[in-house]
Amino acid sequence: MDLVLAAAGWAGAALLLAGYALVTSSRLSGDGVTYQIVNLAGSVGLMVNSAYNAAWPSAGLNLIWAGIGAVALVKLARAGVSK
Repeated sequence: MDLVLAAAGWAGAALLLAGYALVTSSRLSGDGVTYQIVNLAGSVGLMVNSAYNAAWPSAGLNLIWAGIGAVALVKLARAGVSK
């Protein structure tokens, strides 16, 4: 189980960094569905890993980050944005 949760944390970190790099390099839109999904998945991976390791400030931060991503996806879905 330790390995799975460590992998979730590393995958989450990689997703957040990849999303940031793609937006910074203009390869991905910062207000699009893909970016929000990458951010949501990354924050969930880090949140789970942080909570497992009792790193509560990081877990809290990533819970809020995931909430922001979820709200953004709901808004995009309501606006009919698919990409």
